[in-house]
Amino acid sequence: MSEKTRSVSPLLHLQRHYEGLKREYEYEKEQFCRQTELMGVGRKVKRGMCWYPLRLGRSYYNALNQLVIEVERREDLEIEHLFEYGRPVCFFTQDLSGRLSYLDFVATVSYVDENRMVVVLPGADALVRLQACEVPGVQLYFDETSYRVMFEALRRVMEARGNRVAELRDICYGTAPLAEYTFRPQCFPWLNRTQEAAVNKVLRAKDVAIVHGPPGTGKTTTLVEAVYETLHRENQVLVCAQSNMAVDWFSEQLVDRGVRVLRIGNPSRVNDKMLSFTYERRFESHPDYPQLWSIRKAVRELYARSRKGAERESVRQKINSLKDRANELEIRINAALFDEARVIACTLVGSANRLLAGYKFGTLFIDEAAQALEAACWIPMLKCDRVVLAGDHCQLPPTVKSPEALRAGLGTTLMQRLVGSQPAAVTLLEVQYRMNDAIMRFPSEWFYGGRLKSAPEVKCRGILDFDTPIEWVDTELTDAHEEFVGESYGRINKPEAELSLDRLKAYITKIGKERFLSERLDVGLISPYKAQVQYLRQLIRKDGFFKPFRDVISVNTVDGFQGQERDIILISLVRANEDGQIGFLGDLRRMNVAITRARMKLIILGNVATLTRHAFYRKLYDYTIGINEEPHLNEEPI
Repeated sequence: MSEKTRSVSPLLHLQRHYEGLKREYEYEKEQFCRQTELMGVGRKVKRGMCWYPLRLGRSYYNALNQLVIEVERREDLEIEHLFEYGRPVCFFTQDLSGRLSYLDFVATVSYVDENRMVVVLPGADALVRLQACEVPGVQLYFDETSYRVMFEALRRVMEARGNRVAELRDICYGTAPLAEYTFRPQCFPWLNRTQEAAVNKVLRAKDVAIVHGPPGTGKTTTLVEAVYETLHRENQVLVCAQSNMAVDWFSEQLVDRGVRVLRIGNPSRVNDKMLSFTYERRFESHPDYPQLWSIRKAVRELYARSRKGAERESVRQKINSLKDRANELEIRINAALFDEARVIACTLVGSANRLLAGYKFGTLFIDEAAQALEAACWIPMLKCDRVVLAGDHCQLPPTVKSPEALRAGLGTTLMQRLVGSQPAAVTLLEVQYRMNDAIMRFPSEWFYGGRLKSAPEVKCRGILDFDTPIEWVDTELTDAHEEFVGESYGRINKPEAELSLDRLKAYITKIGKERFLSERLDVGLISPYKAQVQYLRQLIRKDGFFKPFRDVISVNTVDGFQGQERDIILISLVRANEDGQIGFLGDLRRMNVAITRARMKLIILGNVATLTRHAFYRKLYDYTIGINEEPHLNEEPI
């Protein structure tokens, strides 16, 4: 980080971030209002932001005394949706002219899978109005809560004076030095050299430590070890991540290590193992819960009697007495759950949950820190004395929709700032355990200064003898051309999509269908554009060749493949034009993610003339040509 950047005060940094967040808030709210008013139901459904028509299921009070209703979509079951735990939603009906009428309440997603959702309603009146709808629908609502929590966190950080929050603020923006404990490094023979160094860096840090984990380098393994060792020194730690999926994965690895985890918020992957450490399931399992449930039921019945006018005064007294008893039981159950947990796990925004009000932690671990807005990271940091950030700022950035907010620097994360301002806090994990060495070498050189090395057990991994691990298929000769299909879906290149599947068919045939299935090889088809992804999915569904392989073939955007890996990866780059325009393919972090999903085989499909006007793609193309020209790779055995 330059001296000029260092000289900018933390308060000025935060004020700029606050203004950028405000622009993003206003932009997203305006976009939502425009979509709500102008976009038809069909388009909303296709974009995954709406289910219509909807089947209403049973309604009941959950363990947290919230009135919920189960809903299920009846059509368009294969379209990927954007609903997830904690997101606000609204219900609507549609008349014969296509005009939408919205019910005047906002609900919240409590649980969702592919086609079923449990929604928390604000009260019994909302349930009555919803059940009166003949054919209801549900769509995502603008998320005011997350923004409100982030704005409040930034305000508190800016106003902090003479406390630990103020100290962390000054350290994070490079105006105060880092401090470390001094002790002899501990040995962890089951970790590699850089993983061991990262764990020791975490243990020594008094303020901040950063675990920089490039693809396949065992970041989660390192973090789990760091948490486990920290718990030898502290009674309890807070673990957060940007997404529910990342929180779930981290939590599951800790549980496998024997750590008692309390997960605040519902998991995105629902199975018995995941549910077993959620707050709601633990709450229901507590010995005092049946008594609490009975008291709450009695309160609801008494409220119903009071509305009918029967003995109002005496009923109110009984209600107040029972509510006091219920509050005592709830406090007792919560205290027991939090006392026995060694790790509290939630999303960054979820750390503002009322259940965590008043709690303080010695150490906070933030996974996916390079994908999180700065403001979101400060929400849990307000509760902690020191913080460990883990991620890779050379992969996907945080989602920022407003171009103005992006120009104002909202996309620069706290982890990026720290890497620049406090390089002594950073440990780079250098040994990767995922990719064939030929696939790994290019991203290592371009993004990580050539510091990554392949573990011996994966260095030469492959499917076929004498195969080339990475190749680029030039689509120019097939007359492949891009088409623009709308802002949200971007661009499509149908000939390139068809060629992608032809290449996949040929490769599966070369491997042998029986071997492919018996060895459970898996494939990922990646494209940066949603329209291309949807078209690829349509082609696979219609093509009988792929029927036996559909369970092992995934098609998604780059963002959808973050954190995943496959034996075989095909990347359809789509762009093909005379002007050399590549749009957001210019964000090279996305290409880093796409390339590094492949374990053994990577096939890139793209128009060479268009893409290689950019230095990165020219270098990548030259590298693949060089790999294919290496001696003996393509020779048949004698």
